[in-house]
Amino acid sequence: MLIPKRVKRRMQHRGQIRGRAHKGNKVAYGEYGLVAEEGGRITSNQIEAARVAMTRFIKRGGQVWIDIFPHKPITKHPAESRMGSGKGSVEYWVAIVKPDRVLFEMAGVPEDVAKEAMRLAGHKLPVKCKFVRKSDLEGGETNEG
Repeated sequence: MLIPKRVKRRMQHRGQIRGRAHKGNKVAYGEYGLVAEEGGRITSNQIEAARVAMTRFIKRGGQVWIDIFPHKPITKHPAESRMGSGKGSVEYWVAIVKPDRVLFEMAGVPEDVAKEAMRLAGHKLPVKCKFVRKSDLEGGETNEG
């Protein structure tokens, strides 16, 4: 499970997820990528489940890169506790994902195998995803609308 080794401040505000990704919107390491089509929060457990689904399908051949990391802590009060008494303790960690963000990358496997592995991984995630090739994103494609 991915969590930060240490953090400067343990609590954060919720914030809003607006706009499209400007960083991390290109396939940098591999040949194929899984790109988010909508914004949302992805927990460390969901990232790990998607990674396991991909690596099991490709039978540990090829390489897999995880391009997102859960930096944001989500807090929660215990059940049946009274109102007030400050902010709850950290329950889990999430990665904030904007549309067009590359979540996972893969190389060293045929395209049809990579596509199926990414499809299985996409089902583990709470955001809509699409499969892309590195050559598709380099062609100067712009997403408008």
